[in-house]
Formats: sequence, C-alpha cells, structure tokens
Amino acid sequence: MITRSLGFALLFGLLALMGGRETLAADLSLSSAKTQGLVGEQYDGYLGRVAGGADVQRLIANVNAKRRAQYQRIAQANNISLAAVEARAGQKTIEKTAPGHLIKLQGQGWRKK
Repeated sequence: MITRSLGFALLFGLLALMGGRETLAADLSLSSAKTQGLVGEQYDGYLGRVAGGADVQRLIANVNAKRRAQYQRIAQANNISLAAVEARAGQKTIEKTAPGHLIKLQGQGWRKK
C-alpha cells in the first residue's frame, strides 16, 4: 500500500512538471498549445489533439510517450494495471486543468473547463 501511494505521488509530481515545459523546435510549448486550444487533457491520462498540424502532433506524441513510460513504471512498481494508472492520471489532470482549457471526458467531445 505504501508503494502504491508513493507511485501515485511520483506520477502526479511528473504531471506537474510536465505542465508547460515540453517545447519543440518550432517553439510550441505545452502551455501555449493548451492556451491556444490546440490540445487538451483527456480522461485516459493522455493529451489529445483538438486542432493544429504536424508541430502539434509531435508535441502530443512527445508528451504522451513520456507519460506512458511513467505510467508503466508506476503500474509495475505497484503491481496494478496500466489502465488503472491511466484512469487515475486522467482524473487528476482534468481536475488540475486550468479554467478555459479544453478537456475530454469519457464518451464526450471536447469542452472548456
């Protein structure tokens, strides 16, 4: 149980660090992409594309690859499923999403928080 708590604490610390520090050569940051409505947080713990081209897609792929790797580490360390970690991360990222940014709940389309 302590390991599970520690794993989830690490997960949410990672998500906090990823809040706006991912940047591409085209100078599109995660924070900027969210503010522009190009990307949003999804119920599954991953970033999703709302609009934009290849630079947005690269940003999403980069962020999501890092998230998935961290989710897998947490799942393995705590002997829980990847899906459970993704679901919990999705809840947390949506809760922490700033008002006005886009979110996608399960079975729904994009909407502003």
